[in-house]
Amino acid sequence: MLNCQSVTRLVSEAQERRLSVSEKMGLKVHLMMCSGCRNFSHQIPFLRQAMRAFAQGENEKATK
Repeated sequence: MLNCQSVTRLVSEAQERRLSVSEKMGLKVHLMMCSGCRNFSHQIPFLRQAMRAFAQGENEKATK
């Protein structure tokens, strides 16, 4: 079974690449049991979106 450190790494990597079937299964099992990792997995997409919006705002300032 995956530990929390492995799960947070996989959650982050899932934003950049497709996980293998075994990675997805291990991740799902862990997330069913660990509320901390489950919360982290819900926060990552929000953080990614916020950082993209911030980066776009910085690009707009630089072009003005």
